[in-house]
Amino acid sequence: MGSYQKAIFIAVTFLIVAAAIAGCAKNDKIPVVEKEIDLSGYKNADIFITPQELHDRLGQEDILIFDANKPTDYPKGHIPGAVSLGWQSFCDTSGKIGDANWGVTLPKEELKEVLESYGIDNNQTIVFYSDVLNGPGADGRYVWQLRKADLDNAKLLYGGLELWKALGYDTDTEPVQPVPATGLVLKDYDEGYNATKDYVAQNLGQTKIIDARTLKEYEGDTSRGEARGGHIPDAIHLEWKELLNKDATPKTAEEIIAIMKDKGITPEDDFVLY
Repeated sequence: MGSYQKAIFIAVTFLIVAAAIAGCAKNDKIPVVEKEIDLSGYKNADIFITPQELHDRLGQEDILIFDANKPTDYPKGHIPGAVSLGWQSFCDTSGKIGDANWGVTLPKEELKEVLESYGIDNNQTIVFYSDVLNGPGADGRYVWQLRKADLDNAKLLYGGLELWKALGYDTDTEPVQPVPATGLVLKDYDEGYNATKDYVAQNLGQTKIIDARTLKEYEGDTSRGEARGGHIPDAIHLEWKELLNKDATPKTAEEIIAIMKDKGITPEDDFVLY
């Protein structure tokens, strides 16, 4: 995967992940997609599974579904067969928010044990979703975490729970318990999916930095637990929801490129998001 292609993958995934820490008012009306969704315009379209494909595969043994909404929202309605996951299940949350390395992905062996406890193996299609616009939801984060461990069978539900409901598909309120698995193989993490603070500090002025949070947070708000207010020097503000449509689907690749161009970011640039 080329550097820009990986950047687009991370851009789409990470900006949806940002819904985990920022809410958005519900839209009054959501257009319903009545035909199969065309993902061919995305260079890394394999990160997605469409709601139509997921609906057709419900109940099959080769697919696992995880609800990344708040655990308190799960019993209000979830996709049939989905297991509740919350949004920090694969992270080290020892200590408190703001501590060094709080919230980073668990070490490989610890992550392996957690994933197996949820029934995850190397063969099944693993689908994550959330109610993207109404957050919090960590579906994109989970896909990112698993894919950097070389689990390319991890997928993001296109449009999340919002589009699923808009299409008229059923939801369920009965809890689903995971069936543990064994034999999962994880590779060493691909550090190309990460940018350390040292890397960012050493490349200020060369690599473009994108702040995907709300404008209030960019300007210094710390109400969500940040250790300090403000933003990285010279960071460009591009809030996550600017890349989403009203039905919670990502904008087209052409639209995303145009939006980023307006921010001074081109396909030839290297950039880091946070």
